[in-house]
Amino acid sequence: MRPKVELPTYINPYWLAGFVSAEGCFFVAYSQSSNFGPRVQLFFRISQHSRDAELMKSLVKHFGCGVYYSRHNRNEGEFQVTVFSNIFEYIMPFFNQYPIVGVKHLDYLDFCQVALIMKEGRHLTIEGLDEIRKIKSGMNSGRQN
Repeated sequence: MRPKVELPTYINPYWLAGFVSAEGCFFVAYSQSSNFGPRVQLFFRISQHSRDAELMKSLVKHFGCGVYYSRHNRNEGEFQVTVFSNIFEYIMPFFNQYPIVGVKHLDYLDFCQVALIMKEGRHLTIEGLDEIRKIKSGMNSGRQN
């Protein structure tokens, strides 16, 4: 039996920004419902092997928001923030102060652009939804170099 590893109570924010650059995801979900119409939701998530569950759980405390989900069928866990106010009040200020380096920074900037559209309520208009769909199509794996 391996000894339990004590995690530090302090997470270096520069390390965390680098960790997210490698392992995190800024994602915009767009769906169409016959009952409710179009829906836009923002996701910030970090996934890791289940052996790092304590680290992932500590992110909930570090950011002051989010949840940890264990995915037992895949031996991994995920720290996830989906509540819009938490993204706007905790996640965005963190990454504005401690920027991600690399191409994921561009995904973060697009993510923020969609968040601002939502904050202004423009996601409730056809024009705003079209703008979000265009931004989303160029994020993550859709990004062209």
